[in-house]
Amino acid sequence: MSEERKAIPDVTAAQQTIHVGGEWRAALSGATREIIDPVDETAFAIVAEGGVPDTDDAVNAARAAFDDGSWPRTPVAERAALLRRVAALLERDRERIGALESQDAGKTLEEGRVDVDCVRDAFLYFADLVEKEDGGRVVDAGSHDIHSVVVHEPVGVCALITPWNYPLLQASWKIAPALAAGNTFVIKPSEITPLTTVVLVELLMEAGLPLGAANIVTGPGHTVGARLAEHPGVDLVSFTGGLVSGTKVAHAAADSVKKVALELGGKNPNVVFADACATAEGFDTAVDQALNAAFIHSGQVCSAGSRLIIEESLRERFVAELARRAELIRLGRGTDPGVECGPLVSAAQLARTEEYVASALGEGAVLRAGGERPAGPGYFYRPTVLDRCHRGMRVVREEVFGPVLTVETFRTEEQAVTLANDTEYGLAGGVWTSDENRARRVAARLRHGTVWINDFHPYLPQAEWGGFGKSGIGRELGPTGLAEYREAKHIYQNLAPRPVRWFAGTTEKDQA
Repeated sequence: MSEERKAIPDVTAAQQTIHVGGEWRAALSGATREIIDPVDETAFAIVAEGGVPDTDDAVNAARAAFDDGSWPRTPVAERAALLRRVAALLERDRERIGALESQDAGKTLEEGRVDVDCVRDAFLYFADLVEKEDGGRVVDAGSHDIHSVVVHEPVGVCALITPWNYPLLQASWKIAPALAAGNTFVIKPSEITPLTTVVLVELLMEAGLPLGAANIVTGPGHTVGARLAEHPGVDLVSFTGGLVSGTKVAHAAADSVKKVALELGGKNPNVVFADACATAEGFDTAVDQALNAAFIHSGQVCSAGSRLIIEESLRERFVAELARRAELIRLGRGTDPGVECGPLVSAAQLARTEEYVASALGEGAVLRAGGERPAGPGYFYRPTVLDRCHRGMRVVREEVFGPVLTVETFRTEEQAVTLANDTEYGLAGGVWTSDENRARRVAARLRHGTVWINDFHPYLPQAEWGGFGKSGIGRELGPTGLAEYREAKHIYQNLAPRPVRWFAGTTEKDQA
């Protein structure tokens, strides 16, 4: 790591949020974008609006750093040590980064702090994972004269495209394993919430990452993201976002046959059996967790439990209490005391949510709570409970990404499983029951990448995250999340080479 280090400016204030080859700079075009505070609809930061030329420069820098730089050849122990230094810096700057994530994405301050903690844990996990590995998997070739081993090498240049709802967390799920494996990268955060990703790149540089290994281009998806997906200098593209954009990324990546990893969201069922609510404590817990599943971060969560699928005998009592508590949720700026839920991230997301609710009501849903934006500025929308829903409704089939919970009912376990699996997505789901045998049966039958039993939302960096069906391709986190950023290579060594004699190779005279 002998590259000359350069001073890091206050990039947000300088509007130099593009980082290429170790230098912070403005967009080559000079274009900028205002970052809007979703609480009061005012601009609070200005970032560079990169384009295709900036993207090409960033890929070229990452390519040079991978082909000729030190990071891919840095010993595993040193790579792990750098990831741990980044984790320590995140711990140091927890309050500052958590507050910035709160303002940028509209979430509560406590959610921002938790996100920083989770990012720290991801860096620590991948540092431990790579450091504990041995020299490869020995393959028994059936002969003492053959040494055969499968090793794993970095993919190369990785294009990392992240969403607006968890900008820092999603960046870490890609950056930590990419660097642990020895790759270089270009990251494009959402143009709506880019600020904490800029800060994370600052911390990588402060930790001593070689110049060119980490590059960031702030800018829109239709230019920067599209160019990264198609760029012949990129070896892998990892995208988290919506289904429509994800399919475009996959199409663009196909021409150069690069590796693709996609996490495309979900329409996640939360199945509640009546036996889970047989006691007062069980009922209170299931209602509380249903609120958490649906409304944390205003429902702007890919794994949100936005489909409540409840046993019919329990429906009226459960939904009445759920609606009552939903009406009590306190909205406001995430840093204000007592606030439980922030705004939606943008005017477009607010309009999208309003349209889905209007559509549902027009299709026969019954409004039990919310269904409106409160008076005043900001992109706020009341947590909304829609009863009497069915699979024919758009709001039940499509991902809203807002504080909207739909209610469906079932009478039998078979009906519950059928409803839960009746989605083109398959990211996550929950099942609530006091019957352990039923819990195992239903969990085994749910076609979702994560299934929670008597819980909702927790994840572990040690466990893979991803989905079935249109929820995406590949996995993040866990050993498989590291494997996404690697290529397997089989090295076969003959310790006692000798002629094979497959072909004669001699003349009659030579034989004589």
